[in-house]
Amino acid sequence: MIPVKEIPAAKSLIKLTKENYYDTETDWPYMSVSLFKDFMKCEASTLANLNGNGITDTSELPLLVGNWVHSAVESDEAHEEFKQDVADKALTKSGALRSEFKQADLMIARLKSDDFFNWAWQGEHESIVTGELFGTEWKGKIDCLDVENGRFFDLKTCADPLRMVWSQRHGGRVLWTVAYGYLLQMSIYKHLLEQKYDREFDPYIIAISKSNHPSIRTIDLSQEYGRFQLEDDYVKKHLPRVLGIENGEIAPRMCNHCDWCSDHQLGQNAVTIDQLEIEANMNN
Repeated sequence: MIPVKEIPAAKSLIKLTKENYYDTETDWPYMSVSLFKDFMKCEASTLANLNGNGITDTSELPLLVGNWVHSAVESDEAHEEFKQDVADKALTKSGALRSEFKQADLMIARLKSDDFFNWAWQGEHESIVTGELFGTEWKGKIDCLDVENGRFFDLKTCADPLRMVWSQRHGGRVLWTVAYGYLLQMSIYKHLLEQKYDREFDPYIIAISKSNHPSIRTIDLSQEYGRFQLEDDYVKKHLPRVLGIENGEIAPRMCNHCDWCSDHQLGQNAVTIDQLEIEANMNN
């Protein structure tokens, strides 16, 4: 069993700021959508990351490209700061901007030229919200929060706003927004905001494609009560086990197909052909 990090009694809360929001230390007292989804992918690797003995994410570039776009629509100052922080990854050895970030600049230009986006993207950017849901403390960061009009927006960069992908959880091909847990995210954020401000909030996803001719789709989730209830039920079902793993009460399972598991699998654990086929079908 992976040793559990020593957690202060009662999980004393840390004041969240934009500087420490993504620090591992704040993942212990606060559950987040990204942390929950990571546990759903692989319990063992996620706990290892929390304990500081995980492995470096090999798929960092798509995240950086997404953040490049996000920082640009947050503010000019935030974008310039982010560009400086990632210059070693965004530039080639000759000092030219990598093609992925050139494409990101096309996405930024497309967003800034869109009348609806400019109308909608008003309010507080990167707003941190916390609250208690399903028996534990949660944290969230809202891309664009319009408290006055009771709505919030999340910007997603994607391959195609109409893309359908396979989802093991849903047992078939579903829209990428469903498969990647973005409905779950918006449901949690909606709960946290309504708890904090004691009023209803309407959630929207603004999706922009990673292409040379970026397309924009605004996804209205204000009437998705049934879908949100399914996401809430999913969290309620699995959250007790996640918290038990964090607290050292339950041994984490290995998913057996991520990089961390590949480094820690025991070769002598023999499996049958049938078992391998079941595992292969689950992971493809």
